[in-house]
Amino acid sequence: MERRQFIRRVFGGAAAGLVAPGLVMASSRTSSVNTSSMAGGVYFTEAQPGRWNKKITGHLPNIQVIRNETGTVLKVVTPHEMKAHEHYIVKHIVLDHEFNFIAEQMFDPTKDKAPISEMSVGTYRGVVNVLSVCNKHDTWLNTAEV
Repeated sequence: MERRQFIRRVFGGAAAGLVAPGLVMASSRTSSVNTSSMAGGVYFTEAQPGRWNKKITGHLPNIQVIRNETGTVLKVVTPHEMKAHEHYIVKHIVLDHEFNFIAEQMFDPTKDKAPISEMSVGTYRGVVNVLSVCNKHDTWLNTAEV
């Protein structure tokens, strides 16, 4: 491959990588995000577990909202085993109602006995989207109002 052709392809690919996510998510950058079109594709939910319909109870994150004097804390528990690197929950992620990042907690399957996290959302109010990522059974979403 010629050097100029290689450079064009590299920059073209980089530009597509920057533009394409914006095009994919452009319709969901509103206050009322349509998550049903992504469920079963990008992530799984209780209502749309896709190919993992028998894995709901062990993968869907349970969310407890705890208010205190400094704001709000979410306690997230995924009732899932932690079998070293063979099968475990990789992390919990908290996103706001527009799927913007708020917080995350990663787990070490050799040290963490259970995937339990406590993450502050500060003074944020509204719907939070909580993701639980399994190394074998993909990403699961649950929501809560804070």
